[in-house]
Amino acid sequence: MTVEVNSRDDFTLENYRRVAMGGESVTIGPEARKTMAEGRANFLRLLESDRTQFIYGVTSSFGPRAKLTIPPDQQRAHGRAFGFRRGNWARGFGGGYLDERVVRGILFARLANFVAGNSKARPVVAERLAALLDGPLPRVPLDGEVGAGEVLPMAHVMSGFRRDDLEEGEANPLMNGSPVSAALAADTALQAGHRLDHAEQIFALSVEAFGAPLDAYDNVLDDLWGDEDEASALAALRRYLEGASPDGRASAAAPASYRVLGRVLGQAHRAVTGAEDAARVSLRSVTDNPVYVPPGEGHPLGRAFSTGGFHNAMAYPAMNALAASWADLTLLAQRHVTALCTAAASAPPARASRSAADAATGLEPALSGLVEEARAAAMPTLLPAAVNDPQDDVSSPTFTRWPCSPRGPARRCSPPGASRLPRFTICWRPSVRSFPRSKGVRATPGPAGVTWRPRWPGRRSPAPPRSASADDGGSLAELPVRARRGPGHS
Repeated sequence: MTVEVNSRDDFTLENYRRVAMGGESVTIGPEARKTMAEGRANFLRLLESDRTQFIYGVTSSFGPRAKLTIPPDQQRAHGRAFGFRRGNWARGFGGGYLDERVVRGILFARLANFVAGNSKARPVVAERLAALLDGPLPRVPLDGEVGAGEVLPMAHVMSGFRRDDLEEGEANPLMNGSPVSAALAADTALQAGHRLDHAEQIFALSVEAFGAPLDAYDNVLDDLWGDEDEASALAALRRYLEGASPDGRASAAAPASYRVLGRVLGQAHRAVTGAEDAARVSLRSVTDNPVYVPPGEGHPLGRAFSTGGFHNAMAYPAMNALAASWADLTLLAQRHVTALCTAAASAPPARASRSAADAATGLEPALSGLVEEARAAAMPTLLPAAVNDPQDDVSSPTFTRWPCSPRGPARRCSPPGASRLPRFTICWRPSVRSFPRSKGVRATPGPAGVTWRPRWPGRRSPAPPRSASADDGGSLAELPVRARRGPGHS
Protein backbone atom coordinates (compact mmCIF):
# COMPACT_ATOMS: atom_id res chain seq x y z
CA MET A 1 0.00 0.00 0.00
CA THR A 2 0.95 3.66 -0.39
CA VAL A 3 0.38 6.71 1.79
CA GLU A 4 -0.72 9.75 -0.23
CA VAL A 5 0.07 13.15 1.25
CA ASN A 6 -1.76 16.28 0.11
CA SER A 7 -1.46 18.52 3.16
CA ARG A 8 0.15 18.70 6.56
CA ASP A 9 -2.93 17.03 8.01
CA ASP A 10 -1.73 13.79 6.41
CA PHE A 11 1.33 13.70 8.68
CA THR A 12 -0.26 11.68 11.45
CA LEU A 13 1.12 9.10 13.85
CA GLU A 14 -0.80 6.40 12.02
CA ASN A 15 0.66 7.37 8.64
CA TYR A 16 4.08 7.58 10.26
CA ARG A 17 3.64 4.03 11.53
CA ARG A 18 2.60 2.82 8.08
CA VAL A 19 5.64 4.35 6.41
CA ALA A 20 8.36 3.94 9.04
CA MET A 21 7.38 0.60 10.55
CA GLY A 22 5.09 -0.85 7.92
CA GLY A 23 7.44 -0.10 5.02
CA GLU A 24 4.82 1.59 2.86
CA SER A 25 5.71 4.05 0.12
CA VAL A 26 4.67 7.71 -0.05
CA THR A 27 3.19 9.48 -3.04
CA ILE A 28 2.73 13.23 -3.42
CA GLY A 29 -0.94 13.93 -4.08
CA PRO A 30 -2.27 16.33 -6.72
CA GLU A 31 -3.32 18.96 -4.20
CA ALA A 32 0.18 19.05 -2.72
CA ARG A 33 1.82 19.26 -6.16
CA LYS A 34 -0.39 22.20 -7.08
CA THR A 35 0.30 24.00 -3.81
CA MET A 36 4.06 23.47 -4.15
CA ALA A 37 4.10 24.71 -7.74
CA GLU A 38 2.28 27.89 -6.70
CA GLY A 39 4.60 28.36 -3.73
CA ARG A 40 7.67 27.96 -5.95
CA ALA A 41 6.40 30.51 -8.47
CA ASN A 42 5.61 33.01 -5.72
CA PHE A 43 9.04 32.56 -4.13
CA LEU A 44 10.82 33.13 -7.43
CA ARG A 45 8.90 36.38 -7.91
CA LEU A 46 10.04 37.47 -4.45
CA LEU A 47 13.65 36.51 -5.20
CA GLU A 48 13.73 38.18 -8.60
CA SER A 49 12.38 41.39 -7.10
CA ASP A 50 15.74 41.87 -5.36
CA ARG A 51 18.47 39.23 -5.47
CA THR A 52 20.52 41.23 -2.97
CA GLN A 53 17.93 40.99 -0.19
CA PHE A 54 18.91 38.76 2.72
CA ILE A 55 17.44 35.26 2.47
CA TYR A 56 19.47 32.85 4.55
CA GLY A 57 21.18 30.16 2.49
CA VAL A 58 19.82 31.59 -0.77
CA THR A 59 21.43 35.01 -1.09
CA SER A 60 23.80 34.38 1.81
CA SER A 61 26.14 31.65 2.92
CA PHE A 62 25.34 29.24 5.78
CA GLY A 63 25.98 29.00 9.50
CA PRO A 64 28.66 31.30 10.91
CA ARG A 65 29.33 32.57 7.38
CA ALA A 66 25.77 33.83 6.94
CA LYS A 67 27.01 37.42 6.64
CA LEU A 68 28.76 36.48 3.40
CA THR A 69 26.66 37.60 0.43
CA ILE A 70 26.33 35.27 -2.57
CA PRO A 71 26.34 37.07 -5.95
CA PRO A 72 23.16 36.52 -8.01
CA ASP A 73 24.97 34.57 -10.72
CA GLN A 74 26.29 32.09 -8.12
CA GLN A 75 23.13 31.57 -6.09
CA ARG A 76 21.88 28.49 -7.93
CA ALA A 77 25.21 26.66 -7.69
CA HIS A 78 25.54 27.75 -4.08
CA GLY A 79 22.19 26.17 -3.22
CA ARG A 80 23.25 22.81 -4.60
CA ALA A 81 26.20 22.68 -2.21
CA PHE A 82 24.37 23.24 1.07
CA GLY A 83 24.96 20.37 3.47
CA PHE A 84 26.40 18.11 0.80
CA ARG A 85 30.03 19.08 0.45
CA ARG A 86 30.88 21.24 3.46
CA GLY A 87 33.93 19.57 4.96
CA ASN A 88 32.79 19.13 8.58
CA TRP A 89 29.31 17.77 7.83
CA ALA A 90 28.13 14.18 7.43
CA ARG A 91 30.98 12.95 9.61
CA GLY A 92 29.21 11.32 12.52
CA PHE A 93 30.99 8.31 13.93
CA GLY A 94 30.97 5.34 16.30
CA GLY A 95 28.42 3.71 18.54
CA GLY A 96 26.18 2.15 15.93
CA TYR A 97 23.50 3.60 13.66
CA LEU A 98 19.88 4.62 13.68
CA ASP A 99 17.49 1.79 12.93
CA GLU A 100 16.26 1.81 9.35
CA ARG A 101 12.68 2.42 10.46
CA VAL A 102 13.79 5.73 12.04
CA VAL A 103 15.55 6.81 8.84
CA ARG A 104 12.32 6.06 6.98
CA GLY A 105 10.49 8.14 9.56
CA ILE A 106 12.86 11.07 9.08
CA LEU A 107 12.20 11.06 5.34
CA PHE A 108 8.45 10.97 5.94
CA ALA A 109 8.60 13.82 8.47
CA ARG A 110 10.76 15.88 6.10
CA LEU A 111 7.96 15.93 3.51
CA ALA A 112 5.77 18.04 5.80
CA ASN A 113 8.05 20.94 4.90
CA PHE A 114 6.98 20.70 1.28
CA VAL A 115 3.28 19.94 0.89
CA ALA A 116 1.93 23.34 2.01
CA GLY A 117 4.19 25.34 -0.33
CA ASN A 118 6.44 26.75 2.42
CA SER A 119 9.58 24.99 1.22
CA LYS A 120 10.28 27.17 -1.83
CA ALA A 121 10.88 23.94 -3.78
CA ARG A 122 9.37 22.44 -6.93
CA PRO A 123 7.12 19.38 -6.69
CA VAL A 124 9.80 17.25 -8.37
CA VAL A 125 12.08 17.75 -5.34
CA ALA A 126 9.44 16.39 -2.97
CA GLU A 127 8.71 13.47 -5.30
CA ARG A 128 12.41 12.62 -5.45
CA LEU A 129 12.58 12.79 -1.67
CA ALA A 130 9.61 10.43 -1.31
CA ALA A 131 11.23 8.03 -3.80
CA LEU A 132 14.16 7.53 -1.41
CA LEU A 133 11.82 5.37 0.67
CA ASP A 134 11.72 2.81 -2.13
CA GLY A 135 15.46 2.24 -2.30
CA PRO A 136 18.37 1.42 0.00
CA LEU A 137 18.64 3.84 2.90
CA PRO A 138 21.82 5.46 4.23
CA ARG A 139 23.30 4.62 7.61
CA VAL A 140 23.07 7.45 10.12
CA PRO A 141 25.66 7.29 12.94
CA LEU A 142 24.54 7.82 16.51
CA ASP A 143 27.58 9.83 17.61
CA GLY A 144 29.08 13.11 16.49
CA GLU A 145 25.69 14.60 15.62
CA VAL A 146 25.34 17.43 18.16
CA GLY A 147 25.02 20.89 16.70
CA ALA A 148 22.56 23.71 16.18
CA GLY A 149 19.60 22.20 14.38
CA GLU A 150 19.79 18.85 12.65
CA VAL A 151 21.91 19.48 9.59
CA LEU A 152 24.55 16.99 10.78
CA PRO A 153 22.32 13.88 10.81
CA MET A 154 20.38 15.17 7.78
CA ALA A 155 23.61 15.27 5.79
CA HIS A 156 23.74 11.49 6.22
CA VAL A 157 20.04 11.01 5.49
CA MET A 158 20.34 12.99 2.25
CA SER A 159 23.68 11.55 1.18
CA GLY A 160 22.11 9.69 -1.75
CA PHE A 161 19.81 12.48 -2.89
CA ARG A 162 20.36 13.67 -6.46
CA ARG A 163 21.11 17.39 -6.36
CA ASP A 164 22.75 18.29 -9.68
CA ASP A 165 19.60 20.08 -10.88
CA LEU A 166 18.53 21.81 -7.68
CA GLU A 167 17.62 25.46 -8.01
CA GLU A 168 17.81 28.46 -5.69
CA GLY A 169 16.43 27.76 -2.23
CA GLU A 170 15.72 24.06 -2.82
CA ALA A 171 18.52 22.59 -0.71
CA ASN A 172 17.53 24.36 2.51
CA PRO A 173 14.18 22.57 2.93
CA LEU A 174 15.97 19.26 2.46
CA MET A 175 18.64 19.84 5.07
CA ASN A 176 17.42 22.46 7.54
CA GLY A 177 14.65 22.16 10.11
CA SER A 178 13.95 19.44 12.69
CA PRO A 179 12.55 16.31 11.00
CA VAL A 180 14.92 14.09 13.01
CA SER A 181 13.33 15.19 16.28
CA ALA A 182 9.88 14.65 14.82
CA ALA A 183 10.75 11.11 13.76
CA LEU A 184 12.42 10.22 17.05
CA ALA A 185 9.44 11.60 18.99
CA ALA A 186 7.02 9.58 16.84
CA ASP A 187 9.08 6.41 17.10
CA THR A 188 9.22 6.74 20.88
CA ALA A 189 5.53 7.60 21.24
CA LEU A 190 4.32 4.67 19.16
CA GLN A 191 6.26 2.21 21.30
CA ALA A 192 5.50 3.88 24.63
CA GLY A 193 1.79 3.10 24.49
CA HIS A 194 2.52 -0.58 23.86
CA ARG A 195 5.01 -0.67 26.70
CA LEU A 196 2.57 0.93 29.12
CA ASP A 197 -0.16 -1.55 28.22
CA HIS A 198 2.29 -4.39 28.75
CA ALA A 199 3.27 -2.97 32.15
CA GLU A 200 -0.36 -2.68 33.23
CA GLN A 201 -1.00 -6.31 32.37
CA ILE A 202 2.06 -7.44 34.32
CA PHE A 203 1.16 -5.36 37.37
CA ALA A 204 -2.43 -6.67 37.29
CA LEU A 205 -1.01 -10.17 37.30
CA SER A 206 1.16 -9.24 40.27
CA VAL A 207 -1.86 -7.83 42.14
CA GLU A 208 -3.75 -11.08 41.70
CA ALA A 209 -0.75 -13.29 42.47
CA PHE A 210 -0.11 -11.46 45.74
CA GLY A 211 -3.78 -11.14 46.62
CA ALA A 212 -3.55 -7.39 47.10
CA PRO A 213 -6.80 -5.62 48.06
CA LEU A 214 -8.85 -4.40 45.10
CA ASP A 215 -10.10 -1.31 46.95
CA ALA A 216 -6.93 0.52 45.92
CA TYR A 217 -8.24 0.51 42.34
CA ASP A 218 -11.92 1.26 43.06
CA ASN A 219 -13.71 3.42 40.49
CA VAL A 220 -14.70 5.95 43.16
CA LEU A 221 -11.04 7.05 43.17
CA ASP A 222 -11.41 8.33 39.60
CA ASP A 223 -13.42 11.25 40.95
CA LEU A 224 -11.72 11.56 44.33
CA TRP A 225 -8.27 11.91 42.81
CA GLY A 226 -9.55 14.06 39.96
CA ASP A 227 -6.81 13.24 37.44
CA GLU A 228 -7.72 11.78 34.06
CA ASP A 229 -4.41 9.97 33.63
CA GLU A 230 -4.67 8.28 37.00
CA ALA A 231 -8.29 7.44 36.19
CA SER A 232 -7.12 5.80 32.97
CA ALA A 233 -4.54 3.75 34.88
CA LEU A 234 -7.11 2.63 37.45
CA ALA A 235 -9.55 1.70 34.68
CA ALA A 236 -6.88 -0.41 32.98
CA LEU A 237 -6.14 -2.28 36.20
CA ARG A 238 -9.84 -2.88 36.81
CA ARG A 239 -10.24 -4.15 33.27
CA TYR A 240 -7.48 -6.71 33.67
CA LEU A 241 -8.71 -7.69 37.14
CA GLU A 242 -12.35 -7.99 36.11
CA GLY A 243 -14.06 -10.84 37.90
CA ALA A 244 -11.39 -11.17 40.58
CA SER A 245 -12.85 -12.11 43.96
CA PRO A 246 -12.34 -9.64 46.82
CA ASP A 247 -12.28 -12.47 49.35
CA GLY A 248 -9.15 -13.77 51.04
CA ARG A 249 -6.94 -10.82 50.15
CA ALA A 250 -4.05 -9.52 52.24
CA SER A 251 -5.70 -6.20 53.10
CA ALA A 252 -3.58 -5.47 56.16
CA ALA A 253 -0.32 -6.81 54.77
CA ALA A 254 -0.30 -5.31 51.28
CA PRO A 255 2.81 -3.16 50.76
CA ALA A 256 2.50 0.44 49.67
CA SER A 257 3.84 -0.52 46.23
CA TYR A 258 0.47 -2.17 45.52
CA ARG A 259 -1.59 0.70 46.88
CA VAL A 260 0.19 3.45 44.92
CA LEU A 261 0.13 1.46 41.70
CA GLY A 262 -2.67 3.50 40.13
CA ARG A 263 -0.91 6.78 40.77
CA VAL A 264 2.48 5.68 39.47
CA LEU A 265 0.89 4.16 36.37
CA GLY A 266 -1.02 7.44 36.04
CA GLN A 267 2.32 9.22 35.83
CA ALA A 268 3.26 6.89 32.98
CA HIS A 269 -0.04 7.61 31.23
CA ARG A 270 0.74 11.32 31.52
CA ALA A 271 4.21 10.82 30.04
CA VAL A 272 2.91 8.70 27.17
CA THR A 273 0.25 11.29 26.37
CA GLY A 274 2.91 14.00 26.38
CA ALA A 275 5.09 11.99 24.00
CA GLU A 276 2.16 11.41 21.65
CA ASP A 277 1.26 15.11 21.69
CA ALA A 278 4.86 16.10 20.96
CA ALA A 279 4.98 13.65 18.07
CA ARG A 280 1.67 14.78 16.56
CA VAL A 281 2.68 18.44 16.62
CA SER A 282 6.22 17.82 15.42
CA LEU A 283 5.24 15.60 12.49
CA ARG A 284 3.05 18.25 10.84
CA SER A 285 5.27 21.24 11.65
CA VAL A 286 6.95 23.33 8.96
CA THR A 287 10.45 23.77 10.34
CA ASP A 288 12.42 24.99 7.33
CA ASN A 289 14.89 27.82 7.88
CA PRO A 290 14.29 30.11 6.15
CA VAL A 291 10.56 29.53 5.75
CA TYR A 292 8.54 30.97 2.89
CA VAL A 293 5.11 32.43 3.65
CA PRO A 294 2.84 32.93 0.60
CA PRO A 295 1.54 36.39 -0.40
CA GLY A 296 -0.79 38.06 2.08
CA GLU A 297 -1.90 41.46 3.31
CA GLY A 298 1.03 43.85 3.23
CA HIS A 299 3.26 41.28 1.51
CA PRO A 300 2.17 40.90 -2.12
CA LEU A 301 5.21 38.73 -2.95
CA GLY A 302 5.18 36.76 0.26
CA ARG A 303 8.01 36.59 2.78
CA ALA A 304 11.12 34.46 3.31
CA PHE A 305 12.72 34.82 6.71
CA SER A 306 14.83 32.93 9.22
CA THR A 307 13.23 31.13 12.17
CA GLY A 308 14.14 28.79 15.01
CA GLY A 309 12.19 25.91 13.48
CA PHE A 310 15.39 23.86 13.33
CA HIS A 311 15.22 23.46 17.13
CA ASN A 312 12.54 21.11 18.47
CA ALA A 313 11.93 21.96 22.15
CA MET A 314 9.12 19.40 22.62
CA ALA A 315 10.72 16.06 21.82
CA TYR A 316 13.50 15.75 24.37
CA PRO A 317 11.43 16.92 27.40
CA ALA A 318 8.80 14.32 26.44
CA MET A 319 11.50 11.64 26.29
CA ASN A 320 12.83 12.82 29.66
CA ALA A 321 9.39 12.33 31.19
CA LEU A 322 9.06 8.86 29.71
CA ALA A 323 12.47 7.78 30.96
CA ALA A 324 11.52 8.97 34.46
CA SER A 325 8.25 7.06 34.42
CA TRP A 326 9.96 3.86 33.23
CA ALA A 327 12.45 4.22 36.07
CA ASP A 328 9.64 4.53 38.62
CA LEU A 329 7.83 1.52 37.18
CA THR A 330 11.06 -0.46 37.31
CA LEU A 331 11.35 0.33 41.01
CA LEU A 332 7.73 -0.65 41.56
CA ALA A 333 8.28 -3.94 39.74
CA GLN A 334 11.29 -4.67 41.93
CA ARG A 335 9.19 -4.05 45.05
CA HIS A 336 6.48 -6.40 43.76
CA VAL A 337 8.97 -9.17 43.06
CA THR A 338 10.37 -8.79 46.57
CA ALA A 339 6.87 -8.89 48.08
CA LEU A 340 5.90 -11.99 46.13
CA CYS A 341 9.09 -13.87 46.97
CA THR A 342 8.86 -12.86 50.63
CA ALA A 343 5.27 -14.08 50.77
CA ALA A 344 6.30 -17.38 49.23
CA ALA A 345 9.19 -17.83 51.66
CA SER A 346 7.06 -17.04 54.71
CA ALA A 347 4.11 -19.24 53.76
CA PRO A 348 3.08 -22.05 56.15
CA PRO A 349 5.34 -25.14 55.90
CA ALA A 350 2.74 -27.11 53.97
CA ARG A 351 2.72 -24.50 51.23
CA ALA A 352 6.22 -23.02 51.40
CA SER A 353 8.72 -23.50 48.60
CA ARG A 354 12.23 -24.63 49.49
CA SER A 355 13.55 -22.44 46.68
CA ALA A 356 11.50 -19.33 47.44
CA ALA A 357 13.89 -17.83 49.98
CA ASP A 358 16.85 -18.53 47.72
CA ALA A 359 14.97 -16.98 44.80
CA ALA A 360 14.23 -13.83 46.77
CA THR A 361 17.84 -13.52 47.90
CA GLY A 362 19.27 -14.24 44.45
CA LEU A 363 16.99 -11.81 42.65
CA GLU A 364 17.70 -8.80 44.81
CA PRO A 365 21.14 -7.87 43.40
CA ALA A 366 19.96 -8.24 39.81
CA LEU A 367 16.77 -6.28 40.42
CA SER A 368 18.58 -3.55 42.32
CA GLY A 369 21.01 -3.26 39.42
CA LEU A 370 18.15 -2.84 36.95
CA VAL A 371 16.57 -0.18 39.14
CA GLU A 372 19.80 1.79 39.36
CA GLU A 373 20.36 1.51 35.63
CA ALA A 374 16.84 2.83 35.00
CA ARG A 375 17.37 5.70 37.40
CA ALA A 376 20.65 6.62 35.71
CA ALA A 377 18.98 6.67 32.31
CA ALA A 378 16.26 8.90 33.71
CA MET A 379 18.74 11.72 34.33
CA PRO A 380 17.26 14.53 32.27
CA THR A 381 18.80 15.67 29.01
CA LEU A 382 19.09 19.46 28.85
CA LEU A 383 20.36 21.93 26.30
CA PRO A 384 24.04 21.11 25.65
CA ALA A 385 26.42 23.58 27.23
CA ALA A 386 28.89 23.34 24.35
CA VAL A 387 29.10 26.24 21.91
CA ASN A 388 29.93 25.45 18.28
CA ASP A 389 30.48 29.06 17.22
CA PRO A 390 29.10 32.52 18.07
CA GLN A 391 26.08 32.03 15.80
CA ASP A 392 25.34 28.34 16.41
CA ASP A 393 25.47 28.82 20.18
CA VAL A 394 22.60 26.45 21.11
CA SER A 395 22.63 22.80 20.03
CA SER A 396 19.74 20.39 19.72
CA PRO A 397 19.72 17.68 22.44
CA THR A 398 17.08 15.34 20.96
CA PHE A 399 19.56 13.13 19.12
CA THR A 400 21.50 12.53 22.32
CA ARG A 401 18.33 11.94 24.39
CA TRP A 402 16.89 9.26 22.12
CA PRO A 403 19.49 6.51 22.64
CA CYS A 404 18.43 6.28 26.31
CA SER A 405 14.73 6.70 25.56
CA PRO A 406 12.34 3.73 25.79
CA ARG A 407 13.02 2.88 22.15
CA GLY A 408 16.64 3.92 21.79
CA PRO A 409 19.37 1.34 21.26
CA ALA A 410 20.27 -0.19 24.59
CA ARG A 411 23.93 -0.33 23.72
CA ARG A 412 24.00 3.47 23.71
CA CYS A 413 22.67 3.94 27.24
CA SER A 414 25.11 4.69 29.99
CA PRO A 415 24.91 2.52 31.93
CA PRO A 416 23.51 0.06 29.39
CA GLY A 417 19.90 -0.97 29.57
CA ALA A 418 18.93 1.74 31.98
CA SER A 419 15.63 2.68 30.37
CA ARG A 420 14.19 -0.78 29.95
CA LEU A 421 11.35 -1.93 32.13
CA PRO A 422 12.11 -5.45 33.38
CA ARG A 423 9.89 -8.13 31.97
CA PHE A 424 8.55 -10.75 34.34
CA THR A 425 7.31 -14.29 33.93
CA ILE A 426 5.18 -15.16 36.93
CA CYS A 427 4.62 -18.86 37.54
CA TRP A 428 2.25 -20.28 40.06
CA ARG A 429 0.74 -23.53 41.27
CA PRO A 430 -2.96 -24.33 41.72
CA SER A 431 -2.11 -25.67 45.15
CA VAL A 432 -1.26 -22.13 46.24
CA ARG A 433 -4.11 -20.02 44.85
CA SER A 434 -6.96 -20.57 42.48
CA PHE A 435 -5.22 -18.12 40.17
CA PRO A 436 -6.34 -16.22 38.33
CA ARG A 437 -9.97 -15.79 39.24
CA SER A 438 -10.32 -12.70 37.10
CA LYS A 439 -11.58 -12.55 33.54
CA GLY A 440 -8.97 -10.06 32.42
CA VAL A 441 -5.94 -12.20 33.21
CA ARG A 442 -6.42 -15.82 32.22
CA ALA A 443 -4.39 -18.96 32.64
CA THR A 444 -4.23 -22.41 31.17
CA PRO A 445 -4.13 -25.03 33.92
CA GLY A 446 -1.87 -28.03 33.77
CA PRO A 447 -1.69 -31.24 35.72
CA ALA A 448 -0.22 -31.35 39.21
CA GLY A 449 3.48 -30.57 39.17
CA VAL A 450 3.29 -28.48 35.98
CA THR A 451 3.48 -24.71 36.13
CA TRP A 452 0.64 -22.74 34.58
CA ARG A 453 1.16 -20.20 31.83
CA PRO A 454 -0.48 -16.77 31.69
CA ARG A 455 -2.48 -15.88 28.60
CA TRP A 456 -3.35 -12.27 27.93
CA PRO A 457 -6.38 -11.00 26.03
CA GLY A 458 -5.26 -10.04 22.56
CA ARG A 459 -1.89 -11.75 22.82
CA ARG A 460 -1.01 -14.03 19.92
CA SER A 461 0.69 -16.59 22.10
CA PRO A 462 0.97 -17.46 25.77
CA ALA A 463 3.98 -16.61 27.83
CA PRO A 464 6.68 -19.28 27.51
CA PRO A 465 6.17 -22.22 29.85
CA ARG A 466 8.50 -22.83 32.72
CA SER A 467 9.05 -26.24 34.29
CA ALA A 468 8.28 -27.02 37.90
CA SER A 469 9.53 -29.91 39.95
CA ALA A 470 7.51 -31.78 42.55
CA ASP A 471 9.07 -29.98 45.48
CA ASP A 472 7.99 -26.60 44.08
CA GLY A 473 4.37 -27.36 44.85
CA GLY A 474 4.09 -24.84 47.64
CA SER A 475 5.57 -21.92 45.72
CA LEU A 476 3.33 -18.88 45.58
CA ALA A 477 5.32 -17.25 42.83
CA GLU A 478 8.71 -17.58 41.28
CA LEU A 479 9.63 -14.63 39.15
CA PRO A 480 12.53 -14.95 36.76
CA VAL A 481 13.34 -11.47 35.54
CA ARG A 482 14.41 -10.74 31.99
CA ALA A 483 15.46 -7.32 30.80
CA ARG A 484 14.63 -7.06 27.14
CA ARG A 485 17.96 -5.99 25.73
CA GLY A 486 18.11 -3.86 22.63
CA PRO A 487 15.66 -1.71 20.64
CA GLY A 488 12.23 -2.98 19.78
CA HIS A 489 11.69 -4.91 23.02
CA SER A 490 9.39 -3.70 25.72
